[in-house]
Amino acid sequence: MQQDIPALTTSISADQVSAFLRSHPSFFEEHASLLAEIFLPSPHGGGAISLVERQQLAQRDKIRVTEVMLAKLIEFGEQNDITSNKVHRFSLKLLENNGINQLQAMISTSMQQDFAVTQSAIRVWVKPSDDTLSQDAIFASVNNDFSNWIASLTEPSCGQKSALDDVLSTANLQSFAYIPLHQKTDKSQPIGVLMLASEDPQRFKADDGKMYLKRIGELVSAELACYV
Repeated sequence: MQQDIPALTTSISADQVSAFLRSHPSFFEEHASLLAEIFLPSPHGGGAISLVERQQLAQRDKIRVTEVMLAKLIEFGEQNDITSNKVHRFSLKLLENNGINQLQAMISTSMQQDFAVTQSAIRVWVKPSDDTLSQDAIFASVNNDFSNWIASLTEPSCGQKSALDDVLSTANLQSFAYIPLHQKTDKSQPIGVLMLASEDPQRFKADDGKMYLKRIGELVSAELACYV
């Protein structure tokens, strides 16, 4: 009497299948019919689709993601170009400035017109080279805690109004930026601060990039070098 042949019970893991296909890249070339015979659930619903169709959908999804990322990069680049042009115009206005008594007003106007900044102010706590300039609002005194806080910054600070700031008003202002100003020969200790504030709560955010704020600070610092 013929004995029954036992069924094959050895299972193959998904990792083994994956390893096999990776080590045999020509498998589907040699078994091309499988591409049309193997069906998988559609990632977008609607039943099962062939392996070839599934791969096509996967590629289309990747292309869509890439297109979205590319569009964001293009938008980011265009915004950077716009900001760069604004900073360039600001630097030209600084070059045309005729004196420190006009500096704060000129910066305030430029910030409002080009950068959507509602309020701005400069404070410098080192003595001017000419004592007659000490009466300018730029050299008005600030509290020591505030100047010490500015001295502790390694980059512009953005976000909420500093509790130590007694210069900018709080009426309708929602976001703030504090940019340390330095002497040309000594970058270690700030000599003052450029303060910017906006009614837009999203204008200056703590996690925003600081590159253009740093450049504006460097431009203002270079302009002040003539007077301190």
